[in-house]
Amino acid sequence: MMMLINCSGCRTPLQLPHGAPCIRCAICGAVTHVAPAPHADPSRGAVQPAPGWGPPPPPAHGRKRAVVCGISYRYSRHELKGCINDAKCMRHLLMTRFNFPDDSIIMLNEEQTDPYKIPTKHNIRMAMYWLVQGCQPGDSLVFHYSGHGAQQRNYSGDEVDGFDETLCPLDFETQGMIVDDEINTAIVRPLPHGVKLHALIDACHSGTALDLPFLCRMNRSGQYVWEDHRPRSGVWKGTSGGEAISFSGCDDDQTSADTSALSKITSTGAMTFCFIQAIERGQGTTYGSILNSMRTTIRNTGDSAGVGGGAATSLITMLLTGGSLSTGGLRQEPQLTACEPFDVYAKPFSL
Repeated sequence: MMMLINCSGCRTPLQLPHGAPCIRCAICGAVTHVAPAPHADPSRGAVQPAPGWGPPPPPAHGRKRAVVCGISYRYSRHELKGCINDAKCMRHLLMTRFNFPDDSIIMLNEEQTDPYKIPTKHNIRMAMYWLVQGCQPGDSLVFHYSGHGAQQRNYSGDEVDGFDETLCPLDFETQGMIVDDEINTAIVRPLPHGVKLHALIDACHSGTALDLPFLCRMNRSGQYVWEDHRPRSGVWKGTSGGEAISFSGCDDDQTSADTSALSKITSTGAMTFCFIQAIERGQGTTYGSILNSMRTTIRNTGDSAGVGGGAATSLITMLLTGGSLSTGGLRQEPQLTACEPFDVYAKPFSL
């Protein structure tokens, strides 16, 4: 089994082979030495995983593992009210409905006391590496993100619309955003045959946030076609034989709402609320039924008289408005992307 450590020079996450006392970074050339954990047997060179990232995964197949990230950007002009609620609700759903063990879920939000669990750019990167590390056939992986999303110009020609989609970690103003290319490389490309990844991205401009090759373009009647988003350059954006499917809050050119209009009690991300509601109401039998349920709920909320959309979780919108909140109904349309096209009404949904 491999463990993740930070390079002592450039802080890049490195995979240390089991029992190895040190590793050289291919980027900066620094050699990072690892001391055995206090409870390990030094004579055997046993090395434990980095603190803060949980116990070593059990060897049995059929494991479930999740990264759940909610960022409120508290005390900033980018503050969102519902994202930490989203993370807590998603964790509860995974544990109660899909039998994810508590210790197999990494929670990242500002309420954590463990510094490894604060949703900084570095910690989100480490969590993504942790999610896919050592995965085997039968494993089920989940990546949930609720927070700001944005776009930036793409110069490689790999994006159909000319823009990369990005996630905004807590420290994005100093450390930068996480681009969809990196997310694809980190948690999509490594997936071997028999491993299943589901991503739930509740952010603006998130339609193709995982850079998956195919997007399900569905109309209001529920009819759909799969759009081919494979880069013209021929760069492979799929898996290494595994399965990757993503639900996202809106299309790439839309914003997602952080609102109390849906729950009537507290603020949530519209996409996360509608996804959980679809599951709880028994509308989660297939991918098509979930997508239809989410879209219908948001559409009905947006069309309701006197219902405000809450804060758009778009960094661009917040910057242009000086941090002011958007108003009006919900105008987002949740999207479904995948590594391969499939019949969304025939394929059963499961985590």
